[in-house]
Parts: sequence; structure tokens; C-alpha cells
Amino acid sequence: MRRRDFIKVIGGAAASWPLAARAQQPGLHVIGFLSPSSPAERAGDLQHFRKGLSEMGYVEGRNVAIEFRWGQNDARRLPELAADLVRRRVAVIAAAGGNAAGAAKALTSTIPIVFGTAFDPVEAGLVASLNRPGGNLTGVVSLVDEIERKQLGLLHELLPRATRFAVLWNGRPARPDTYIRDYIPNLQAAAQSIGVEVEFYQAGTNAEIDATFADLVQKRTDGLVVESLFLFRDRRTQILTLAARHAIPVIYGGRADAEAGGLMSYGANATDNSRQWGIYVGRVLKGEKPADLPIIRATRFEFLINLQTAKTLGIDVPPTLLALADEVIE
Repeated sequence: MRRRDFIKVIGGAAASWPLAARAQQPGLHVIGFLSPSSPAERAGDLQHFRKGLSEMGYVEGRNVAIEFRWGQNDARRLPELAADLVRRRVAVIAAAGGNAAGAAKALTSTIPIVFGTAFDPVEAGLVASLNRPGGNLTGVVSLVDEIERKQLGLLHELLPRATRFAVLWNGRPARPDTYIRDYIPNLQAAAQSIGVEVEFYQAGTNAEIDATFADLVQKRTDGLVVESLFLFRDRRTQILTLAARHAIPVIYGGRADAEAGGLMSYGANATDNSRQWGIYVGRVLKGEKPADLPIIRATRFEFLINLQTAKTLGIDVPPTLLALADEVIE
């Protein structure tokens, strides 16, 4: 083969290599980003995750690369996606949610894993304690049971004559036993303290969510709390549509839900959480060990009320509740 032809062959082969492979130059840190959802549904989180990384001196394409693995709303794919990142020996795995973190933990005890989750990582079996995680995991949490106790109270203040509420919870929890032992009894106690009954609906698919709303209508449930989870954020349009169609008052976990037409939302500030998540990944890239990085608990929360939706539902929002709101959408 002539030298010119040989150069053409090599050049053509290089052009066909995956972009990610070519990006992984020597000395370039590679982050494995593991998520059960899709790129479109994580666009906002990723923006603030990248901001946190940049605050630690890491800019994608300059001194760090990100290998994305998306479950496309199918959590059953997480083990195979995590296995691929482990085979590639990424520098750190950024796990979106407890299920993603659990899938990664099951496969490696050496690659650092930094998670963002809404559930207690100790109860989920991810870390030994919040202050001293131990092992190869750390991350950022917004404890969903604490948030939902507050949501129940806000919903009751909006609907003081209500007697029956419901909670839509994760149909595919990482640790089902902790739900039964801790999560459900805690919320039942919170409901009892304000004089209402609460029923729990487990859903993980579109069909299960449809069935939940059908049952809520049949039982004339007064109001619904939707868990602050990626699972339901990814199905926001479906849940908002069903709530409007059946005129069910719903309180959600993120401001985007209220902005999109939901009645109310109360939850951790997602912008701040995603930024802190990126900062922690950056700290690990700089050499800090997950075992030495305490779990960050969300400290910023926000409460939104959509008055347009309240008016559509025929609900008069009391002034005391309006005074509590961080933002009122008119």
C-alpha cells in the first residue's frame, strides 16, 4: 500500500470513531452520567449540574468529558447502563436518583459515585450515615418524606374541609422495605395529626398513573400529593392533564409543575440541588474521597401557588396561604 493511501485509510478510520472515544484524551477526566430518564427531561438539571462543575474548574469539552447513559424512562435498563460505565472505567459516576445510584453501587466499590436523590440514602442502603458516608458514595438529598409532610399540611390549609387525601408514590423503589416500615407510617401519622385519611397509590408506568386517577375519581378523593421524584417529573404532562381533566387538587414537588399549570408546588430548590451535585462531582475529580464528603441535605425550599388553576377548580385560596407562598402565579 502506498503511503498516501495508508494515510487516507487511517484518516477515514479516525473519522468513524465515536465522538466520545475521541474526546477521552489522556489526562481528560471522564464523568459517567447515569439517569433513568431522557436528555430532554434532564435539560434543566444538566444546566445547573454543569454550572456546579464549572465552579470547581471543570468545563465539558475542555478538561472534562461526560459519557451519558439514559434509561429513557425504563429503570430496568439501569444495571446494563451502569455496567457499561464501569467497563469504561470512568473517573466518577453521577447517578440521577436512588435507583441509578443503587445500580452503580452493585457493580463497583472503587469508582466514586455521586448521587442526587429524594430519599434517605441511609435507609436505601447506599451509605452508612449522612455525616460519614463511608465507601465510594456521597451526594445531595432532599428528603421526600419531610417534604410530603409539609405538602399534606399545605393541601389541608387550602382545603380545610377535606377528609380524604392520597399520595402518589414510586412504583419502583430501590428499597421497598423502607417504604413499608418508615415512609408510609410517617405520612399516615402526619395525616392523622391534621384530621384526614390518606391512601397510597403505587405507580411506575403511564398505565398505573391512569388507573390511579380513575380510582381517585371513583372514591371522590379531596386532594393528591405527588412525590418529589424524577419518575413523576418525567411524566409531568400526563399527571397535569389528568388532574385538570378530573378537577383534582394536586400539590407537586417542583416549581416547574406549578409553572406548567399545577395548582401548587412545594419542594427543594432544584437549581441549587443540581448545582451542589455538580460541585461534589468536581470535588471528587480533584481527589477528595466520597467517604469523607458528608451528604448534603437540601436547605432551600420554595412554595408556589397557581391562582389561575385555583380559579379553574373553583378554589378560593385563603390569604394566610398566599402569605406563605414564595411565588404566586396569576
